[in-house]
Amino acid sequence: MDLVARPGQPVRAAAPGTVSFAGTVAGRGVVAIKHAGTGEPPLRTTYEPLDAVVKEGDEVAAGQVIGTLQAGPFVSHCLKGAGSAAGSGACLHWGLLRGKIYLDPLSLLPPWMLRRPPSRLLPLSGGAGTAAVSP
Repeated sequence: MDLVARPGQPVRAAAPGTVSFAGTVAGRGVVAIKHAGTGEPPLRTTYEPLDAVVKEGDEVAAGQVIGTLQAGPFVSHCLKGAGSAAGSGACLHWGLLRGKIYLDPLSLLPPWMLRRPPSRLLPLSGGAGTAAVSP
């Protein structure tokens, strides 16, 4: 899943766990967190591209900062101007795996976060050609 973000923004762990990898893969910083008590093999969340502030073996809490989003040319596939700051095209790649099988990371979110109606554009009172996003 790609989440629009600005280079330098803090990235937080989605759930508590143990850092199973913090390093570089194909020139991108990557952090993987193994989540105990989630079955066999355990679930792992992945985050990239990141400048990690954690290292392999660190225990992390849900919501703990694990790094900052890296700037770089490798974020070009993210849509420039699609909600990203100043059209930077930056995004965080958030993954969820069980073993080698990718799963939907949205499954980690509580149901109340997923019951929102779709976003829609609403006009602002500031004049023609302006809009705001409303849940």
